[in-house]
Amino acid sequence: MNISSKLHENAKRLPDKPAYYFQDAACTYRELDGAVSKFASALLDMGVKKGDHIALLLGNSPHFVIGLYGAIRAGATVIPINPIYTPDEIGYIINNGDVKVVVALDLLIPLFEKMEDHLPKVEQLIFCETPKEKEQELDVTKLSIFPKMKSFTTVLASGNPLYQGPTINDEEVAVILYTSGTTGKPKGAMLTHKNIFSNAQDTANYLKIAEEDRVIATLPMFHVFCLTVALNAPLMNGGTIIIVPRFSPGDIFAITKKYEATVFAGVPTMYNFLLQYPEANVVDLQSLRLCISGGASMPVALLKSFEQKFNVLVSEGYGLSEAAPVTCFNPLDRPRKAGSIGMSIVNVENKVVDELGEEVPIGQVGELIVRGPNVMKGYYKLPEETAHTLRDGWLYTGDLAKMDDEGYFYIVDRKKDMIIVGGYNVYPREVEEVLYSHPAVVEVAVIGVPDMNFGEAVKSYVVTKENVTEQELLAYCQEHLAKYKLPSSIEFLEELPKNTTGKILRRALKDQVLSK
Repeated sequence: MNISSKLHENAKRLPDKPAYYFQDAACTYRELDGAVSKFASALLDMGVKKGDHIALLLGNSPHFVIGLYGAIRAGATVIPINPIYTPDEIGYIINNGDVKVVVALDLLIPLFEKMEDHLPKVEQLIFCETPKEKEQELDVTKLSIFPKMKSFTTVLASGNPLYQGPTINDEEVAVILYTSGTTGKPKGAMLTHKNIFSNAQDTANYLKIAEEDRVIATLPMFHVFCLTVALNAPLMNGGTIIIVPRFSPGDIFAITKKYEATVFAGVPTMYNFLLQYPEANVVDLQSLRLCISGGASMPVALLKSFEQKFNVLVSEGYGLSEAAPVTCFNPLDRPRKAGSIGMSIVNVENKVVDELGEEVPIGQVGELIVRGPNVMKGYYKLPEETAHTLRDGWLYTGDLAKMDDEGYFYIVDRKKDMIIVGGYNVYPREVEEVLYSHPAVVEVAVIGVPDMNFGEAVKSYVVTKENVTEQELLAYCQEHLAKYKLPSSIEFLEELPKNTTGKILRRALKDQVLSK
């Protein structure tokens, strides 16, 4: 079983039930399943073979849902990419991921036209139409990449709604999720059909998502949190997704009330914006039975304030791309513990170990490791990284945690120096590499600092060999990094703190910030 075949099964069982709502229009399970089959068969006609890689550069939309499930039904491997990444970031993932077909927003066509010579493996570009003003419309016939291009509408119209695709093995790779590595280059976590399906099904069952549930999907679908919790999980049990293109507090209140949504999934930043929204109406959220928080630790004060104001349970969980992603959630059948990521979900085992891999006593801090049917196959084309992360059947998360005597886990700190900006992961080394490439920069250290709106912000410290302004360095970063990875400030120092071996001590810089 995989997520696409489960969708087909639900379409036969619940043909006329809404699978999703988007911009006031409903799409039934029968209609969605037919569109998925048409897209899958059209890919076959375009020369896509089982195992080929297809990249999705899309926002939250029916295009993403049909593209994901259609590619999987065709036996292809899907690589979701954040469409606001810079050309450098997009180009690296497409080339490293051996992408054959790109499905992207039509707004990105000019970008691909400029990148054409740098993407030798891409054979086809399917562009998805977005509403725009007449003067903004694009004349695609004038672009040199045009022979490789087809519109999503045209591709879909050419497909067979009865096509069910090739036989797919559970251990074949369904999705490759690129996550930033400590070297600064993204690593592709290979998730099999078993990984994706089991985690979606187990999460849906653990959170009791059922046919009557209507789940708001406003987290980005290209991110594994939304992909599993707000997209795949509802479709596993016949629920309905409410697709929201972008997060806006006002829209969430209005949409929740209009569709009587029952489940909302978000990162702590979203909950803070909802709580602080001046026109917030408690009545608008009264249909919610459950709010899900992940992506970063939620401040206990925020959690309690939100629950008290809106009278709805907030269940915190934990996950990572390499685990498809969910490993823990606060259970719904017993008291929720504020500050905890909850307990192991069904079929997944979490454990806290020391440097030797031995389980530590209850209450003691160690590294969180995970095993289960959701754990990735490995990193794409990175056998050494895979061997380091997957050991003796366990996934080493790199996060420091502890467990209490009731089996609840708590994240204590990040073993790696990861910075979480509004739920997005930013690795210091990636930002440092960009700054290091500037000719005026000699040394760099990047840390995360507290931020009232986004949890954390990126702060950079630099040592330079010639005069350069903060504005010039920030402008340079904007050319090479996505917006959420950009430093909020750059501070100039005569020298950076180092240990006796010459290693730069980020922790010393962070301690200085926290002591102020």
